[in-house]
Amino acid sequence: MAPKLFLIIAGDPSGDLHASNLISALKRRDPSVRVAAVGGPLCRAVADEFLEDLTSRGVTGFVEPALKLPFLLRLGARLRAFIRERRPEALVCVDYYGFNRRILPFAKEAGIPAFYFISPQVWASRPSRIKVLGRFVRKMLVIFPFEEKLYRDAGVPAEFVGHPLLDLIPEPKPRGEGSNLIGLLPGSRSSEIRRHLPIFFEAFRRLRLKNRFLEGRLFAAESQPDSVYGRLPDGVTLVRERDYSQRGNLDLAICSSGTATLENALLGVPMVVVYKLSWPTYAIARALVKVKHIAMANLLAGKTVVPELIQRDATADRIFLEASALLDDPARAAAVRSELLKVRRSLGEPGAADRAAAAVLAAAPVEAAK
Repeated sequence: MAPKLFLIIAGDPSGDLHASNLISALKRRDPSVRVAAVGGPLCRAVADEFLEDLTSRGVTGFVEPALKLPFLLRLGARLRAFIRERRPEALVCVDYYGFNRRILPFAKEAGIPAFYFISPQVWASRPSRIKVLGRFVRKMLVIFPFEEKLYRDAGVPAEFVGHPLLDLIPEPKPRGEGSNLIGLLPGSRSSEIRRHLPIFFEAFRRLRLKNRFLEGRLFAAESQPDSVYGRLPDGVTLVRERDYSQRGNLDLAICSSGTATLENALLGVPMVVVYKLSWPTYAIARALVKVKHIAMANLLAGKTVVPELIQRDATADRIFLEASALLDDPARAAAVRSELLKVRRSLGEPGAADRAAAAVLAAAPVEAAK
């Protein structure tokens, strides 16, 4: 009997991380499973067949993907042929809607069940995507509690499996006296780093002029070489870590909007959230996004817990002011930390990848037999 083959597709660094954990969970539950993957270095390390490094392409936003269209079309055609010829037990898409939306119909036409682990943010913009997913997806495996109801109300099968970061991020340690430690997290994509790093560095320089005991930790992305970060300001050290041991000791983080904001929230680290886009992309995003906040900590809390500095407001001056307000007021910082830990408790228990793997293994044979 041929081993069970699954196709898993992720397209950005956070998706690569969660997809790799899903692959490992599938193999733990059924050692006969074989996985072919599109993703990044983490998927490459655990997949039986690695088809393409999509994360290194840095395809994001609304305008930038057009520049990579020939590559994306070639990869799509390759995956269509793979699905037709190899007939995997199931396709599992991990976030990255723009590309995965093009692959889902290939699975449907081949009679292959499809699952979606980590939903696109349909609650933030373009809710019409729910109907599209409903046509092609066997089940949504969602990571926020409110998403399950959202999909079920629309007639789309969904299961809340918990948030995968709970498996990776340790419980926060009790806080003692401040250690004067500032984290800099400019993002994982090259374009984010180019836009954010200069203003992060300048804000840190100003903070250190005010307090010469401050130390900075620049957290490098897995997919980026050290050279991308250039010359570091005095007092800043480049850090590469996977266990969050240094991140958990931060008094404050200055970070790009994205996965890092939720990671900081789960660690109870107060932060200033910053995001700059190309102006064409920002104009489109502003027209489409319907939620009040962009930082996941604020969205889950339902209020402004941490400051958000977007586009014109994303300046070294504003970062300096917002960071100073938290560093100079320990009571305020403690209150922010308390609110962030409430967010952590709202996301359920560890074990998301394992529950997602169980759902895929349980449902895929049923669908395949139809």
